[in-house]
Amino acid sequence: MAPKIPFRRRTHAPPYTSPPSCAKASRFETTLCEECHSGDNDDELLLCDKCDRGFHTFCLRPILACVPKGLWFCPLCSADRKPKQFPLVQTKIVDFFRLQRSSGPEDFGSRKRKKRSGGLVMSKKKRKLLPFNPSEDPDRRLEQMASLATALTATGAVFSNELTYRLGMAPRSANFACSEKGGMQVLSKEDTETLNLCKKMMEKGEWPPLMVVYDPLEGFTVEADRFIRDLTIVTEYVGDVDYLKNREHDDGDSMMTLLSAEDPSKSLVICPDQRSNIARFINGINNHTRDGKKKQNLKCVRFSVNGESRVLLIANRDITKGERLYYDYNGSEQEYPTGHFV
Repeated sequence: MAPKIPFRRRTHAPPYTSPPSCAKASRFETTLCEECHSGDNDDELLLCDKCDRGFHTFCLRPILACVPKGLWFCPLCSADRKPKQFPLVQTKIVDFFRLQRSSGPEDFGSRKRKKRSGGLVMSKKKRKLLPFNPSEDPDRRLEQMASLATALTATGAVFSNELTYRLGMAPRSANFACSEKGGMQVLSKEDTETLNLCKKMMEKGEWPPLMVVYDPLEGFTVEADRFIRDLTIVTEYVGDVDYLKNREHDDGDSMMTLLSAEDPSKSLVICPDQRSNIARFINGINNHTRDGKKKQNLKCVRFSVNGESRVLLIANRDITKGERLYYDYNGSEQEYPTGHFV
């Protein structure tokens, strides 16, 4: 059975409630969106808390999944809030990502990996997954890690490269891939070894060739820092695992389906707002339009790995250096309306 493609679950904007005073109500009714110059859909029209300009949630780039809680500032007023760069100091990078320190005289990242023979070569028949190919320059890898550290620090998250199970959320025993409605594709032994190889490389500082960049329209986003071959494992989607029922009204915009169970109360999602890796900053795309399909270069697929559900982002074509990474938001379920996406 073909695997289902997961999606990022997002919530709809809460219903609009009238302001307490007639003056505020009058001001809101006459406010137009600065992007589309329309006052329609006023339940999704935001007012900047600094300049009072209006913006639809779906006209912003990146769009907002729902009306934010607390203060909100428009792109112009928040332009000076661009995050500071993470200090590019080797010892800080090693500590931030908890890399394995070398016990020998070698410098961090200076070792060259031995070429692996046999099972990791792409085959048209078996379609084996490939490990990522790190940048050869160790200084460049430090810059890649610093870019991710900057984004994580700015968003108040800490680095994690594994699914995490916290007290009060779903336990690890709940992640049982056999509970998937309709079944789940099992990752082969050979591809599992490739995934484990990617994890081990990252623990040693042999980083995926990815750079997190800050875009005033899209926010934090990810670009390929070198050529990436089709079928390469780019990253795993990780974060805290929780029951979907606990997150139905969550205003987070990066939750990912982990398990769609026959019993909805057992369905699981990944919440990367507090613990996450670079997957959180890779943007989704509306893959049901011609332009969206042209931009899409990753596939988001759930696999059963040793009996547990895991989510992988895999290159679905050759990706050139400097190309921005996008994957399918909707997949086969088409749960989230992406009509306003770029």
